[in-house]
Amino acid sequence: MVDFLFIEWLGKPVWMWLGFHALVAGLLAFDLGLLHRDKDHEIGVKESLLLTAFYFSLGLAFGGWIWWYFGAQPAQEYVAGLVVEKSLSMDNVFVIAVILTSLGIPRAAQHRVLVWGILAAVVLRGLMIGLGAALVHQAAWVLSIFAAFLIFAGLKMLFGKEEEAGDIQDNAMVRMLRKVMRITPEMHGQRFVVRKPDPQSGKSVLWFTPLALGLILVNGADVIFAVDSVPAIFAITTDTFVVYTSNIFAILGLRALYFALAAMVDRFAYLKTALAFILIFIGTKIVVADTFDLVHVPPWVSLVVTLVLLAGGVAYSLWRTRDAAKDVAKDENRDAVSQRA
Repeated sequence: MVDFLFIEWLGKPVWMWLGFHALVAGLLAFDLGLLHRDKDHEIGVKESLLLTAFYFSLGLAFGGWIWWYFGAQPAQEYVAGLVVEKSLSMDNVFVIAVILTSLGIPRAAQHRVLVWGILAAVVLRGLMIGLGAALVHQAAWVLSIFAAFLIFAGLKMLFGKEEEAGDIQDNAMVRMLRKVMRITPEMHGQRFVVRKPDPQSGKSVLWFTPLALGLILVNGADVIFAVDSVPAIFAITTDTFVVYTSNIFAILGLRALYFALAAMVDRFAYLKTALAFILIFIGTKIVVADTFDLVHVPPWVSLVVTLVLLAGGVAYSLWRTRDAAKDVAKDENRDAVSQRA
């Protein structure tokens, strides 16, 4: 048994993979089972930020362990990958907010969808990263394809026409799911499935709730966004363990940040431009550094450029939307005064 733990799998001993997944399982159990035992508890912005700080600190601590065990280079790649993945996933948060709000899922139940969504995301990201690692290690030219895809995705995000969010109920995917699945029109607490009579036969059968529909759509959105983010991190490092762990910590931290970001969706109107430049930069880095070997780009350069672009996008968004935020605050104060009167 001891010998099995030291067998290499995807470039690292089995005990490292088992230990990391045990850590993730413990965090999810702690989050869902201990911190949020009260199912009616709504997570506020303050709690969301505190939980985000906890996960981010834990992610950095894991990066410190990588530095201690593997050295500075892998640690820099891990931190750069963590920041890039978290940055690119921020757009995913806004899409998730639209999905859950349109389905009428209350805030108290949204956390349940997000936590269970992490379990599916761990599996789905693992499969995609495993496939990407196999391709990259078998044929280095695959990175050039990743580069072209990232540059195209960035340009499309930068110059493409902004699509209206619309009503999620009219989405083709939602209509298809409602045809092939029994979905109740109303919520049933925080349950994903319930037993109800079939309208035609009268027999008691299993029905899915809007909470289950939200979980399916959230995981579908995560897969779509992973198509951009997984090639992006392979542009920073081809170490499968670093790629996977930074991905998962980014997902854990961003789910915690969801309730703070979702409350400020309108304040980040220009963040997409910054994310587009991040994709273009990473794709260009592959072309310059890996495909043509013109210049070596250290991981810390990728980290600094990503942080500068992300901070610039956030700051510019907050500055451009400051007047609208003031108007909203005035309206809320006016409503509060009128209610007290």
